[in-house]
Order: sequence, then structure tokens, then C-alpha cells
Amino acid sequence: MPEAAAFLGVGDHAGLYNYSVNEGDRFWGALARQRLSWITPFHTVQDCKLSEGKIRWFEGGQLNASVNCLDRHIHTCPERVALIWEKDEPGTEARVTYRQLLELTCRLGNVLKRQGVRKGDRVTIYMPPCPLTVAAMLACARIGAVHSVVFAGFSSEALADRIRDAQSKLVITSNQALRGGRTIELKKTVDQAVKDCPSVTRVLVAMRTDNQVQMTDKDIPLEEEMMKEDVTCDPVAMESEDMLFLLYTSGSTGKPKGLVHTHAGYLLYTSLTHRYVFNYHDGDVFGCVADIGWITGHSYAVYGPLCNGGTTVLFESTPLYPDPGRYWETVERLRINQFYGAPTAIRLLLKYGDQWVKKYDRSSLKTLGSVGEPINSEAWEWYSRVVGEGKCPLVDTWWQTETGGICIAPRPSDPDAEIIPAMVMRPFFGIQPALMDEKGNRLSASDVSGALCIAQPWPGMARTIYNDHKRYIETYFQPYPGHFFTGDGAYRSKEGYYQIIGRLDDVLNVSGHRLGTAEIEEVVNQHHVVAESAVVGYPHEIKGEGAYAFIVLKDGVDDPEELIEKQLRDTVSLKIAKYAAPDYIQVVKRLPKTRSGKIMRRVLRKIVEGKGSQLGDLSTMDDQTAVQEIIDGHKHLRGAPR
Repeated sequence: MPEAAAFLGVGDHAGLYNYSVNEGDRFWGALARQRLSWITPFHTVQDCKLSEGKIRWFEGGQLNASVNCLDRHIHTCPERVALIWEKDEPGTEARVTYRQLLELTCRLGNVLKRQGVRKGDRVTIYMPPCPLTVAAMLACARIGAVHSVVFAGFSSEALADRIRDAQSKLVITSNQALRGGRTIELKKTVDQAVKDCPSVTRVLVAMRTDNQVQMTDKDIPLEEEMMKEDVTCDPVAMESEDMLFLLYTSGSTGKPKGLVHTHAGYLLYTSLTHRYVFNYHDGDVFGCVADIGWITGHSYAVYGPLCNGGTTVLFESTPLYPDPGRYWETVERLRINQFYGAPTAIRLLLKYGDQWVKKYDRSSLKTLGSVGEPINSEAWEWYSRVVGEGKCPLVDTWWQTETGGICIAPRPSDPDAEIIPAMVMRPFFGIQPALMDEKGNRLSASDVSGALCIAQPWPGMARTIYNDHKRYIETYFQPYPGHFFTGDGAYRSKEGYYQIIGRLDDVLNVSGHRLGTAEIEEVVNQHHVVAESAVVGYPHEIKGEGAYAFIVLKDGVDDPEELIEKQLRDTVSLKIAKYAAPDYIQVVKRLPKTRSGKIMRRVLRKIVEGKGSQLGDLSTMDDQTAVQEIIDGHKHLRGAPR
């Protein structure tokens, strides 16, 4: 970090970390001035008050995210490859240079302006990972619009919810998507969604395949319109704290929350973490295989690498298509240097054996990364030993949609510092973790577990929940005043290293996707035979966590249970997404409740984990006979976890 030369008394990683925490204004101010291109310099590094949910960085400054990701690199390396689009079919990849991506972005920005999109308007993007999706994100940033990317596996209802909450004026989609050899009808999903979204005036439709789709009077063929537009589009000067994007994530209530990220802080934080956690150097090929619809895709397939002038891979396919060697064949063919994937995929591939990995040349790999959920020791060891041949540092990274970028990871560190399997270990610069006990006191000792909080603000953090600042404060800042509450539990070792234990609230982590149990329950409860339900998570060998639903049927229902189960799974798949469908559905006479009527989910979790004899204090339970009935039913449920 060249800037460190100006930081007094800093000579190693520990010194630099301490400086970043104790001299935050000097640290972040120096980096922001050096790493970002400003239209107008900022006058105040930060003005934050965690207790009020007030987060403001680099005030007075003006810049544009697309300029930082594109224009400034055109002056030094216009023909450098910005994107490698790894299409669904292996061997058909396409490369896009910085000059070409700027041209695509400008044309698309001009199309948006012609369709009446102005600064501050929201635009929903429902597309597969491809260069046009990146151009759409950057085009929004260029003209000052706010993008809201929705994962292209969400149902029409889930998409409509997010469009309505954002009050999006325009939707950008593709005719179809290709994934794992299958064709997915994106346009049909959008057609269904916008019927219930009066704010949408136009739908821009890109052609991912040659198949024609039915067009309505709202639809405009995107590529045709882009060809009519100019290849220059003046970037709008955006305030540091202007909204860059909205991204919806699951909470413990049934309603997804639109987290707001802003221009300057997010850009600085993602670019820094991308460079230093993965030891990224100019000329490296960065392979983040997360979908663009999640925060990982935003931060480490788009904004982080492009802000650094890097070459980033957009992965359209699946780890098993056309066979379980797909990731490693891609690594060989594209000469990927940093590979960043999810534990759920690693656990899946581990089952297919080492031969699919060893078949391909992985000598280009320098760093391996893991993201989305805690990685278990067996998967970590296999990933490190077999994929990395014991030569690549493996960084297990902890962060969230809310944090904007990686907060705790084994790197950066002093050279050759130890990495302990399945631990995230070291906080990033400026991140001050705190573990809290049940009474809200900070635990200062080592070898302890508690609720993971962060004790001071950092530039990458989300600024609010769109149109619901009250919920933002209640969720993140009220539980532990003066701290940001992550919702996760963590353990701190004797050496001071951190390990993530998992969620503390009613949120599941299924294959790295956050999913509120309340969201699933809301859908299940809409079924005409269901009186009430409770959904809990359970340890799943591949997905990390699976969903287990307990349902109480209405009186007089005599439908076959197999039929009800199928209908419920189909409905959840339709209304949320396929990965949200419960793996197990157990019909019970009644749910365990407190005397005040609250469902005791911790009891259900223990039963599902096979710990029916360790239920703890049941003195507040209304009817304890319910528990034994549920335990007996669980034992007889075919294939259920034990």
C-alpha cells in the first residue's frame, strides 16, 4: 500500500491495521484521494453516528462510478480486457476490452436517457451474467440513475415485489437465459411481473438467444436502439453519498429489504478489498463465479475489479455443466489467477472425486477464495489440497450485502502469516469487530463466542433500507447501541482470530443465499389447507443449510400428504425461487408455543438436529405434549435429518 509511507510509525500489517482503526480519517482520506478520480474533491472524510444510523463519507466530493471503472483506464490501457464472458457452453467465451465496454455503456446510457430515465430514477435489471448486464449497471451509474439488479432465478412475484418497492421506471431484461444447458424464459417472467407494476413505462429487451419472443407495446429491442445512439455519453457529477444501487436481501420479516449503497465509499471499499484480500495485481484474471444478481457479483465481478482496471470473469453456467470439471476446465482455458466461489459448490464437487480437478491444469491459480457462508473443515481442506495443490492461500471471507465488501478474511496479513482452516481470522483495515454477550456487554477476552458487531463505521457499509430508515436503525443499530449488529454469531480464538458460527436470527443461508424463514412461512400459510407453519434451518451436507417446514393442517382436511407437500414446494418455488422450497415438510397437530403464543423455533431446531433430549428450559411452553408428538413424527419422516 504505497500510501502507508506517509502513515507515521507504520512498518508492518499490525501497525497498518491499528493505524486504520485509530486514525480512520487520515487512513481513509489518503486512500480516497489517491485511489478514486474526483470531479470535485471532498472536504470531510466522515460524518457518522452509528446510534442514529447516520453514515456519511467523503462529503463535498463529486465523482462518477462509471468514470472510475472505465474512462480513467481508457487513457492508460484501452485494449486491456475488462470482461471475459464465460458463456454457458464451454469454449465459447467472449472478451470485451475497456474501450468496447465504455462504448456499450455510453450507448446504453443514451438509450436510457431517450426513454426518459433521469438522475435518481430506479431501473430494475433482470438479466444473466453477461457484458450487457455490466454495461446496464454502469450506464445507470453514468447518468445518475439507480440500478436494482434482481437475480434472474427469482419468480415473477418476487420480481414484482422488488420493482414495486423500488418504484422502478424501467426494466432491462433478456429474451431468455442459458444456464446448465437449459433455456430460461426471462422475458415471460418480466411480462408477468410488470402487469402488477404501474410504475414501469418501458421494458428494454436484449437478445441472449436467437429465439423470438412476444413483444408488447412497452417493449423495446435493446441492441437495435443502442446501434442508433452515439458512442459518447457525458457522465453526471454525483455526490459521494448519492445512491449508486439498491439490492434486495432477505430479512427476518417476510418483506425483502432494499439496501442502499452509495457512490464513493462503496467504490473505494470494494476496490481496496479486491486488491488486498486476493493479492490482485495488474494483468491477473480474476474469476468470481457468483451470479451478478447478488452482492458478491456486484462487488467482486463488477465494481471492485473494474475500479482497479482488472480483468474479470462473468460466469454464466453451473459447476456441473457439462460435467463436474467445468470450473477447473475454465481455470485452465482462461488462465484464471484468483478463483472466488461458494462452499456449497465446493462441497458438491468434492463428492465427485479428485479426478475432475486433476484432469485440468490449474497452475495459473495464485489465490483461492470462499464466500457466502461458513466453509466446513473438510471442504476447506479439499479445496486447498486438491484444487490449490497446497500452494495457494485460501481466503475464507466474511461479509454481507449490508457491509458492501469483505470485512474479515485471512488476508491481507504479514507475508506468510498462518491461515487456519475454516476461520475468517483477521479483520480488514478499518474494521473493528466486537463480540457482545446476551446482556449487551462487550466481551474483551479471547476464546469466547458472542454476537458479532462492528464497533465503528467503514466506507462500504449500506446507508439505509430504501424508504424505511426506521427498519434500518431497528435492525442494525438498536440491538447493541453504538455498534453495527451483523445478525451473526462468532468465536474469537486465543490468538484473536475470528470464526463465524452462523445466523442468530430467523434467516437461513441456503447455498449462500440468505432467506428469511418468515418469507417461506408466508407463502406456505397461503395454501388453503394450512392453518399455520414454522420453518427452521438444519445442517445440509451440500447446501450448508436446508429448509425444514412444520405445518398444521386445518380441521377436516383429508388431502393426501404427498399431494400437499408437492403443492407447497411448487408454490414456494413459484413465489420465491426454487432454492427456497423446503427439503422436508412434516405435518404436526400443533406447534410448540410460549404461553404468549410465540412459536418456539429453537425447540424445532433442536428436534431437527436430532437433539430432542437437549431442549433446554421449557417452562414457558404452553403445552409440552406437543414436543413429544413432533419428535415421534420426525423419527418416522423418511430421509429426514437426524
